Parts: sequence; structure tokens; C-alpha cells
Amino acid sequence: MSRIQNQQNTVWIRNGNAYSPIETIEIIGRLGTFKANMFPVKVFCSAVSAGCIAAFASGATLVASNIPWMAENTPGLVKTLSSILFPCALVMIFMSGADLFTGSTMLTGVACLQGRIPWHKMLLHWFICFWGNFAGCLFVMAVIFGYGGLFTDPAQVKLIQSVVYAKQVVPEWHQIFIRAIGCNWLVCLAAYLGMAGRDLMSRAMGMWWPVFCFAILGLDHVVVNMFYIPFGIWHHTPGVTVGLYIWKGIIPALLGNIIGGGGFCGMYYYFMYLHNQDPVPIDGIYFPADLAKLEEGGALPQYESDEYVVTTQEQKK
Repeated sequence: MSRIQNQQNTVWIRNGNAYSPIETIEIIGRLGTFKANMFPVKVFCSAVSAGCIAAFASGATLVASNIPWMAENTPGLVKTLSSILFPCALVMIFMSGADLFTGSTMLTGVACLQGRIPWHKMLLHWFICFWGNFAGCLFVMAVIFGYGGLFTDPAQVKLIQSVVYAKQVVPEWHQIFIRAIGCNWLVCLAAYLGMAGRDLMSRAMGMWWPVFCFAILGLDHVVVNMFYIPFGIWHHTPGVTVGLYIWKGIIPALLGNIIGGGGFCGMYYYFMYLHNQDPVPIDGIYFPADLAKLEEGGALPQYESDEYVVTTQEQKK
């Protein structure tokens, strides 16, 4: 059990194999601050990497879904198997430190709410991530899968066309927008739970199940759509055009993902655990700006645990 104490109050936080909810959202704010201050070219390259990983995982789920007998006799099982596979995308993206637009809506959003970055840096990070993710998805879709000769079997082409038609043509604009809210709500919840872990397996398990929920529900993720819809256009899906994709595949999914990740996750956890609260140390270390403010205000908080005591004076040394 840990204690964060200053002149005003005491907050008890349990130490264990995972960070507490308040520590987790503080970690997210710090990571968002770091990412928002990265050199833009590095952000773009990182976002391209994330887009490529998302496209590879999406292609893998298409392969897992292409089991004719099971699709005909046990369609629910096929959907479950492909959905269990898909969370590997988020795990690989976050473990490699790549920048995903949908995750940035929470990470940099929390950092902005904490006052650690200005709003224009947050928007710039979103902008670069969006186009970097797009470039990565298109590269894997066109070069690796398209010109690489993958997914040329008639059954595979039919599957791609049916998936894209169901995602792009069938639903109304407002339905895609609402689904996108739920999608990034779950994706950012997965990122939040992953950040709470202290080891590789804990982080992977924390991320896995919320993403599984979004995948099996068929919710709309703007970055995943950057692979699926252009791939459907590549394979001449009836009724799917570039104009339709922009109007119904990008705009509603983009807006919905921002609300789901930035609002239902980022703003919610910030309000619950950081708003009007004392600065939060992570493993006994305060964020530098928080430490400076505490010292200027005359408060000397200390962080006690069963193994060590770290005061602001010791941290400063």
C-alpha cells in the first residue's frame, strides 16, 4: 500500500502487479506529452508503421474468416476466431511504440487536459498520425497484398467484397458515426488497461479483450477502414467508390473515433482521477512540472511504500 500525502489530504494507492487507475491515467498523460513533442517526421514514420501493422492484422483476419465449410455451417464460430485474432494488431502497435491515430485521441487529449501540451500540438499529432496510418495501410494493401498476389482466390475476393459492402454500403452515415464512438471507446479502454500492466503478458491481456469486443461487434475503426475499404475498391466491390469511402468511411468514423477515444475514455478518466487532484507519482517519481509547482507552493509531498520512501527533495537530487 502506498501513500501520497501533502498539506491538504492523503490518497492511498495499492501497489501490486498493476498500476492503479489513477497511476494509469497519469502514465497516459505523460506518454501523450512525450509523443506530442516528438519530431514530426518521427511521428509520421511511427504512424506509417502502425498503419502497416493494422493492415497486416486485418489481412490475417480475412484469412481466418475464409473457411467455407465453417462459414456456411458455423458462421458465429468463424467470426469469433477472427475476432480473437485481431487484437494482435493493437498489442504489436503499442508494444512497438508506434503511433495510432485512434490511440492518440486519448493520449494527447489527456496531456492537453493536464495543460502539459497546447491544443495545437495535440491536433498536429492527430493530423500526422492520421495520414501516416493511411499511408501505411495503403502500402500494405496495394504493394504487399495487391501486387504481391495475395487474396486472388475467387472465394477470398468474394469475402472481401461482402465484408466491404456490409461495412460501407449497407449502414447509414449516422450508424457508422455511432458505431465509431463505441469502437474507439473500446480501443482506448484497451490501451488504458494495457498501460496498467507492469509486464508484457499483463499488458497484452489487458488490451486483448476490449479489442475482441469491438471486432466481434463489427464496429467502425477509421484506421482499419483505411485497409478494408480501399482493398474492396481494389477488388471492384459493387457500389463502393472513392467518393463514398470519403463520405461514409472516413468522415463519420473519424468524428466518432475522436468522441469515443477522447471523450468517453480520455476526458472521463481524467475527470475521475486527475481533475482537482494532487500530482501523482509513478514509481515514486513526479512529473517534472508537477514537482516544480509543488516546491514553489511550499508543499512537500512524499510517496511511501513498503520498500522505499521518495520525497521531493530526494527526487530533485
